[in-house]
Amino acid sequence: MQSDFKHRPVLLESTLAGLVTTEGGRYLDGTLGGGGHAKAILDASGSDGIVIGIDRDPSALAAARSRLESYGNRFTAIHGTFGDMASLASAWAPFNGILLDLGVSSPQLDRPNRGFSFQADGPVDMRMDPSQGITAAQLLDKLDEPGLVDILRRYGEEPRARRIARAILDGRPWHSTIDLARCVSESSGYRNSRTHPATRTFQALRMAVNNELGQLEKALEAATSLLDVGGRLGIITFHSLEDRLVKRAFRTFSGHGTPKDAYGNPVTSPHFQLIHRRGIAGKDADAGHPRSRSARLRILEHIPHPSPH
Repeated sequence: MQSDFKHRPVLLESTLAGLVTTEGGRYLDGTLGGGGHAKAILDASGSDGIVIGIDRDPSALAAARSRLESYGNRFTAIHGTFGDMASLASAWAPFNGILLDLGVSSPQLDRPNRGFSFQADGPVDMRMDPSQGITAAQLLDKLDEPGLVDILRRYGEEPRARRIARAILDGRPWHSTIDLARCVSESSGYRNSRTHPATRTFQALRMAVNNELGQLEKALEAATSLLDVGGRLGIITFHSLEDRLVKRAFRTFSGHGTPKDAYGNPVTSPHFQLIHRRGIAGKDADAGHPRSRSARLRILEHIPHPSPH
């Protein structure tokens, strides 16, 4: 049911404080989900504020439209990926704030038929948009051992990638998430681990199926071009791969680590500045939230161009 697509937004108060700086402003929620962050931004941005929401999951869009129907034309939901925000949302630009809350949502994990969970049986799917692309099972059918090892190491940072990959490929085809998780657990050799032995493998397959890092790289470039002067880009990450990418991009956009000329000046003048140099950790700011343990919010602000001398 659509109404089941609800979850409590992570770092909500910190996001509102850092992102909603203009009453009556225009805001883009690139990871709409069930509309939790979008609703809070609509409430915080005054009676004239608008939110454009993007999500690739049709069930999330349906739930958000239903939940936010009372806001009328202040809210617009668009089916698509946040990496394509430049083409999907340019009609409403420039924005006073853009938000990305990365990763898989609780409702997606909680629905076994979506194939994200290794704790409940379902098809080996893992697509955030079930109408597009290949499933995780189809991806596994196509991969050879070096290809799967690369995915497990790159997206899951799995130190035992080779032995796990070999067992997965030997067990093809895969139809059950529980069977796949059991294969990973048995082949990995992990004992008494704090997390399920299949956690990194399922993360890696999900990220590969949905091209999550590729979408994030596209979104980082697009978002900076869609922000108004004084506007802010906020990104909530949940694991080190995403956070390193965001941190590196934010430092580059703000002039940290960019090439210098002979006098030590950036070759290109930065037009962005970091808010909260180290970001805001969910475990500190949102300790009562079960998903906050690994969450981190980073915010970048578009500042005025320096006046020519």
